[in-house]
Amino acid sequence: MHIVSGRWQLGLLLSLTTALLWGLLPIALKTLLDQMDAVTVTWYRFFSAAAILFIFLIYKRKTPNIKLLKGNILWLMVISVIGLCLNYVFYLFGVNLITPSSAQVMIQTAPMFMLLGGLLIFKESFNKQQWFGFACFVIGLILFFNLRFQEIFEQITGDYAVGLGWMFLAAIVWAAYALAQKQLLNNYRSDQVMFMIYLACVPLLSPWSSPGQALELDTLGWWLLVFCCLNTLVAYGAFAEALAHWEASRVSAILAITPLVTIASMKVLEYFYPDTLLSEPINIFSIAGALLVVTGSMITALSGRKVVPVAE
Repeated sequence: MHIVSGRWQLGLLLSLTTALLWGLLPIALKTLLDQMDAVTVTWYRFFSAAAILFIFLIYKRKTPNIKLLKGNILWLMVISVIGLCLNYVFYLFGVNLITPSSAQVMIQTAPMFMLLGGLLIFKESFNKQQWFGFACFVIGLILFFNLRFQEIFEQITGDYAVGLGWMFLAAIVWAAYALAQKQLLNNYRSDQVMFMIYLACVPLLSPWSSPGQALELDTLGWWLLVFCCLNTLVAYGAFAEALAHWEASRVSAILAITPLVTIASMKVLEYFYPDTLLSEPINIFSIAGALLVVTGSMITALSGRKVVPVAE
């Protein structure tokens, strides 16, 4: 199993960076999807990240040793590639149908699934505190979407319900990616792992993408595309590196604040640019729900911590 470096301060900083960038991402993507389709946006994000990382690895003379990709390592890479590729596409399918705030609260189930998977792999079990945290998380989800109950249950095949379904699927495949990617850190550097994943995803998406759409973007569209592409590189790079320095449970706990970043950003955007994006309707129960989702995620992630060996 992967052994963390023990540099928790760096792991914390990298986790916060990931949370901030992921919190802003759905807002940019939601606007960009008015001019590009989901698969093409994802193709550009993978292509740009792979190209930049390739230049970086060549400069550092740290290109990955492909010969190591055999046996269990190869299967872990396959799971990582398919998991992240599907996560990107499913996430965009979802965010195209619901608000950025709803998308980020729902996708918060991803680190929860990651934690559950980690507990299964490491043969751990939930204690009372973790079950309490999990209950808070579920109650928080219910409260956050309280104003959408009628829309969800009366229109089960409507856009909002389907969008939430895509987010749920995106969370499941992300958890599979994250757990497999963490184990790959035993054999590769974090930037090498991400480069191979990005590179493999480009041809997988090519048959369904239309890169020529970029030529039709307006100025705002270009800036949004650049931001989304850089977000891919920096956010996932920071996430991968955080796992190298900090336990998965700790990283999951910090990532729990991501919905709050999105909700706060949406309110700021709504205040200054009220006609830009439709904000999620929120009441006191929605706010309490969002806080419970974050709190529950943190409690569940942190309560079951065991002593983890630290690399010298």
